[in-house]
Amino acid sequence: MRKRYLMTILVLMTVLPAMAAKFKGRTILKDVNPTGASDKDHKHQQYDLFFTGTDKQYTCRTDGKHSMNATDFVVGTTMKYEVNGKKGKLTNPDGKDVDCKIVRVELLSATP
Repeated sequence: MRKRYLMTILVLMTVLPAMAAKFKGRTILKDVNPTGASDKDHKHQQYDLFFTGTDKQYTCRTDGKHSMNATDFVVGTTMKYEVNGKKGKLTNPDGKDVDCKIVRVELLSATP
C-alpha cells in the first residue's frame, strides 16, 4: 500500500509540471533589477525581469551562467513573452531574447 502511494505521488510530481500551460503574448516590461552576486558557478550578473501576462504578473530571473546586456531590455518598452511552466522567455523589439526562470507569479486582482 505504501509503495503504491509513493508511486502515485511520484507520477503526479512528474506529470503535473508537464501539463503546465504554455502561452505567449505581448507585454510592457515593468522593471529590471539586478539580483544576487557573481561567484564561481554564476559568472554573470543575474537580473529579475518583471512583466504582466493576461491575468498574472511574473518575476523572471535570468541565468547566472549566461550574460545579458541590461541596456537591451529597457523598462517601458513592449516585449514578446513566452511562459512554459517554470520557463520564461522575453524578446525585445530588436529581436534579442533572454531565457529566464519564473520565480514568482502574482494573480492580478480585479478592481472593485
